[in-house]
Amino acid sequence: MNTPVRAGVGPFGDLAGGWVPPEDLRRLQSYKVLAAYDQNQAGQLAYVAGDDTGLDRRELGDPAKLNAAALGYLLGASQQIIVPGAEGNQEDASAPGAKAAADVQTRLRDWTRRELLPLRMQQCERSAVRSGDGVYTLAWDPQAGRPVLRTLDPGFFFPEWDDELDAAEFPDRVHFAWELPEDPRTGRKARLRRITYELGPIGAATRPVPASGTAGAHRQWVTGPDGGKILSAGDTADPASGLISRTYPWAPGKPSQTTCYLTDAEWLLEDLKAGHDVYNLPADKAVYRVRADGEVLQGLDLRLDFVPVIHVTNSVPDAGEHWGQPVIARVMQVLDEIAATDTDSSAASATTGQPLLAVSGARAQKDRATGAPLPIEVKPGTVISLGDGGSMTVLDTSAQLAELRERTGHLLDRLASNSRLTSSGLGTEQPSQVPSGYALALALGPLDSLVGEMRLARAHKYVLLLKMVGRLHQAGRVEGWPEGELPAAQLVWGPHMPTDRTATLDEVVKGIGAGVISLETAVRMLASAGYPIEDAAAEVRRIRQASFEAAARLADATGDNEAVRKFLGLGPAGPQLPKVPQPASPGAAVE
Repeated sequence: MNTPVRAGVGPFGDLAGGWVPPEDLRRLQSYKVLAAYDQNQAGQLAYVAGDDTGLDRRELGDPAKLNAAALGYLLGASQQIIVPGAEGNQEDASAPGAKAAADVQTRLRDWTRRELLPLRMQQCERSAVRSGDGVYTLAWDPQAGRPVLRTLDPGFFFPEWDDELDAAEFPDRVHFAWELPEDPRTGRKARLRRITYELGPIGAATRPVPASGTAGAHRQWVTGPDGGKILSAGDTADPASGLISRTYPWAPGKPSQTTCYLTDAEWLLEDLKAGHDVYNLPADKAVYRVRADGEVLQGLDLRLDFVPVIHVTNSVPDAGEHWGQPVIARVMQVLDEIAATDTDSSAASATTGQPLLAVSGARAQKDRATGAPLPIEVKPGTVISLGDGGSMTVLDTSAQLAELRERTGHLLDRLASNSRLTSSGLGTEQPSQVPSGYALALALGPLDSLVGEMRLARAHKYVLLLKMVGRLHQAGRVEGWPEGELPAAQLVWGPHMPTDRTATLDEVVKGIGAGVISLETAVRMLASAGYPIEDAAAEVRRIRQASFEAAARLADATGDNEAVRKFLGLGPAGPQLPKVPQPASPGAAVE
């Protein structure tokens, strides 16, 4: 893998463009190998690399099954956005933030429905499980009035990592780059397109200038009558230092001097020299793209203080590393052994189904034209005439075929064990072979550990994604989104294994009856167990509105009719409604 590969030569010739640095080239090669395994094309890749037996390799979909199973267990039965505190009583003054949390939760869930978040998650997480990495991008769409979510191939992703950055941090400059092939019909030459997001100090206002003559589209400073640069609306400059500050709607009262710039440009491949790579392309050869609204994408100020890109890793990276590890990375040798055994089994089954015969003393037919003896063809109903002392021997290879099949079963067990997906998780173990539910839980222990690790690696990434979604709504001045720091939202994964819903319901009933868990916690437990509860806050309200016994106890304890009506979700009492009469306490004077 470390041997230099010339462009256009070998299985990775399409990746060996001069603009790809060596360290990124090895990463792209690994993505291609992993994709070949997933699509049953590893043999073809080996053949192109020089293995003449590669085309005979039998690939029966075991890598794809591993990836699909891991993806299914990772995503679980469902995914739900939860804002802690949203299930609380929004009318209760003692629960501050409950109303704001419920409002943000409702708005984020509405965004997920409009933006098809489950579908985007399937796309990104399939890439992360297969290749180890996945990428989301967010962009504000003024026509739709919401942020749009897109997933990109990690092979297009080129972040500029700093040696001092921890794996959990994110660089200030990232690129997305890929080649555009030439088009002989239109005469367009082969090009390289690169999209760059970069954090930098806030600058003065700029305006787009359309292409004219030999000058391409670009941006230039906006100047006043005196020739001085003009600031964008809302920006202020420090007279002493000259630094420009801006107050973002999610941080009122905390001016920031940082913004994110977007650049989208193309270069002709013939203009790139030996010293040019994706990180240092020549600016004088760039042709900047123009957005539909006329904005030239050359250092366009997005008016954000963050890079709207999320890099998802399939595993928790090691110290000093930034890339994830795919599911099949540690069992690729086992997959090769299974493919080799399947190849041998296929060859052995051919000799078993059509056995080899050794015949002596047979009267062979001859070709009428040449007089040469014809080969004996064996098929149902064939009669072979043997002379005196003739014999026929059949080569039986069924024993070898049975041994190969037994070896395949052994390798599949090793594959299930070493991948931590387990035989039960992959469905290769018969339910009748499991002695008890407790034994099944123990057998699924490695799978639970694998899913827990994969979800841990993603937990803070989805918190960050939802945080960016809220801030983009604030930056777009969408009606109803308040200013200030929004309540943190998180993505809650559904159960990855079937749950005992009856046991959970019994536990919830006993917990509420004993007063050791709250109604909000009980509803979350039921939702996690698979009960069809889409909105926990709404479910809590519906339960309370029908809790007349609890309302009666509240009335007996407080004597406050307004508190009872608020508990039941009713409006304030009108003047025509009398107070709830209370019985006199023992020993009290009766008027």
